[in-house]
Amino acid sequence: MKRFVHQLIWVAFASSGLLAMLISGSWVGVSQKNALIKELLAGRDASIANLSLAPPEVRLARAIYLVKQHRPEDALATLSAILDQGDEQLQAKIRYNLGNLYLNQAIGQVDAARLDEARTSVTLAKQAYKQALQRDSQFWDAKYNFETAMRLLPDWDRVNIEDENGQQPKNPLWTTVPGFPRGLP
Repeated sequence: MKRFVHQLIWVAFASSGLLAMLISGSWVGVSQKNALIKELLAGRDASIANLSLAPPEVRLARAIYLVKQHRPEDALATLSAILDQGDEQLQAKIRYNLGNLYLNQAIGQVDAARLDEARTSVTLAKQAYKQALQRDSQFWDAKYNFETAMRLLPDWDRVNIEDENGQQPKNPLWTTVPGFPRGLP
């Protein structure tokens, strides 16, 4: 009996040591990930050996860095690669940043009078914001930017209105947004 208790104590000691090593290893991984994100958000390109193996949080920070460096195509590729990775909150943030990227493109296209391209970009932005809100309905920034995209290009539905002669008016469209949203209170 005494020998069994002695062996049990040694097994518990060895397993607790192994558990401590695993926890410290995960802490090292988290601190390395946080250091990479901190570098990227500070405006310095982090040295990531293989970006495809990096966690989605690091890749999101890299996409934000790429947007700040005026490299939207690279940011778009990075965000598209991680759309379905991470938890619901992270997926909402990814889609929010994707919507921001499309919305900024649309604003630039409107300024350059390329309205057909702007229409496509605004539609993609609204879709990304909707998906972000489906994952996190309390995401205020996504709500606000979605309203901004709606102001830039409202969703139009067909309305069957006839005048007194029974003819359709020349422009039978009506917006689904009642008035202009005023934004946050």
